[in-house]
Amino acid sequence: MTKTVYFSIYTTIVLLFGSSHITNTNPSEDEIKKYLNELFAVRSNFLVNKTSNMTSYYDQAYNSSRNAYRVEEKRKTYLNTWGNYRGIHFTDSQSNIRVTRIQMEGDTAKVSLAHSQKLSYIYVDKILPTQSFGIGTWHAITLKKKNGNWIVFKEWYLDPIEENPKLIGGTSGGTVYFPLHNEIIRDGKNYKRKKAVEYANKYAGTAWGAGNNGRYNPKYLNYNVKGGDCTNFASQVVGDQAEGGGLKMKGPWRYRYAGGGTRTWVQTDAFKNFIVHSGYGKVIATGYFSELIKPTSKHPDTAFAKLLPGDLIAHVVDNDVDHFSVVTGFDANGYPLVNSHTADRYRAPFDLGWDKHTKYILIHIND
Repeated sequence: MTKTVYFSIYTTIVLLFGSSHITNTNPSEDEIKKYLNELFAVRSNFLVNKTSNMTSYYDQAYNSSRNAYRVEEKRKTYLNTWGNYRGIHFTDSQSNIRVTRIQMEGDTAKVSLAHSQKLSYIYVDKILPTQSFGIGTWHAITLKKKNGNWIVFKEWYLDPIEENPKLIGGTSGGTVYFPLHNEIIRDGKNYKRKKAVEYANKYAGTAWGAGNNGRYNPKYLNYNVKGGDCTNFASQVVGDQAEGGGLKMKGPWRYRYAGGGTRTWVQTDAFKNFIVHSGYGKVIATGYFSELIKPTSKHPDTAFAKLLPGDLIAHVVDNDVDHFSVVTGFDANGYPLVNSHTADRYRAPFDLGWDKHTKYILIHIND
């Protein structure tokens, strides 16, 4: 799910974030920021409210505006269809934005911003507390003023829930059962598991719930501008000596602070092969969602019973590792939750934003 079709646009967004900030705001910029806060609040309500309407923020006369609206419709359909397949009902969605650049050109405003979103849900057939997780996205938005009102003219962002709702793994109207876990996290002799999870939570970027004011660890390069930061983040989580899991760099797996990470540090397949063959980790199981949730003779409580906070999940598309996420816990129903970069996630269900053609490699880090 590394959305390569968005790469050049995404690179532009990230470069804008890193190079420019709002200074000397004027009334027009204050008006735009007020509009954007309202827009994202309405979007959040739109995601979880069946009767919500947000057409007034777009203009069907423009193809680009119409397409931007369709993206939001698609997100809503995917999210709620996914919930239906998992026995989950979304109850609330909240947004917070951080505007980093506004460029005025007559009746047009080009804006770069970071969006943090909190999504809350309940299980429809169980009496459990409301659960919440966070996602984060970076946006390049063009606003246009028409008849005295702003509308979304164009928008691009790397969306973690844009998949085809017809391709969700599982059963419509069903409930998925996961083994319940004791969330006490214990450090091992070689792996500081508790610190690894704390690191993943602190540096989960713009996702709601993350620490460090929504920013990555500045001592590492941000590889979003080079195709994706998910593996760089996973390597940091398990290998950072000061704050993370503390696995020692060895062989081809290294980060040189003056020049960045080696291929094995930042590239998905190389990192997976290293972790498994170096002795640092072992594969618990590999399979599609529908396979992994079933008990087997080897895993009578499903393979997820052996997954611990601080372990890793590799997401495989077309026989190629496409993404890495870090297990940071489990919800009240035992659903595995993950943190990741590209796009940013904080304690989000591990398969949200993926489809039935995705394979998962569950990797336990040896303590």
